[in-house]
Amino acid sequence: MRVQTLTYDAADATGSSSPAVMNTNVSPFNVGFGVVVTGTVTYTVEHTFDDPGIGFTNWFPHPTIADKSTDQDGNYAFPVTGIKVLVTAGDGTATMNLIQAGI
Repeated sequence: MRVQTLTYDAADATGSSSPAVMNTNVSPFNVGFGVVVTGTVTYTVEHTFDDPGIGFTNWFPHPTIADKSTDQDGNYAFPVTGIKVLVTAGDGTATMNLIQAGI
């Protein structure tokens, strides 16, 4: 799979990046990601199980990458349909690169 890049710049306000839609039809389902911070931000990586055809409304925090303010990396070893980065404080930028195996 090509690398997907999600960025949220909190210069104007807090909020979230656009979601990356995952392919749940691959086996094994594995996604690795890294978040790089510039400036000062607090962020959480979130995922959803919602149907992307209907829309993403229910988001859950990653079990270990929540309320972070430094560069972090992690993974998803279980299928999720979407992933995003949520910036909850600060005025910097959080950039997440994702790579999904099997594609």
